[in-house]
Amino acid sequence: MNPYVVFLLYLMAILGFVALTLLLNRVLGPKPVATATKLEPFECGATPVTTLNVKAVPIKYYAVAIIFILFDLETVFLFIWALGAQPLTGFMLVTFFLFMFLLVLIVLYVYKARLIEAVTE
Repeated sequence: MNPYVVFLLYLMAILGFVALTLLLNRVLGPKPVATATKLEPFECGATPVTTLNVKAVPIKYYAVAIIFILFDLETVFLFIWALGAQPLTGFMLVTFFLFMFLLVLIVLYVYKARLIEAVTE
């Protein structure tokens, strides 16, 4: 059988299972009644301080989030490289040192730009 057909059948089976699960949840699941108490904002068991609990997040936190995602992805790539570097050759070592060089450059840029310190102030 063609691998693409197998993949499409597998994909359709997964999507069908997800659709069936969501449908059964809607049909058989509990249907809570919206009361005034349930519609109140909830803050850790305390009464709400303000009527509007949505506050804008300062822009400086987005830089930290992007830095986190960047280093998180680099860690994943490093694990993938470690698993794929069998057997270890000279080319593999060159790619590792190039990757680590880029990682050090990014760390130096983050340190020099004081992107993390802006949040802690």
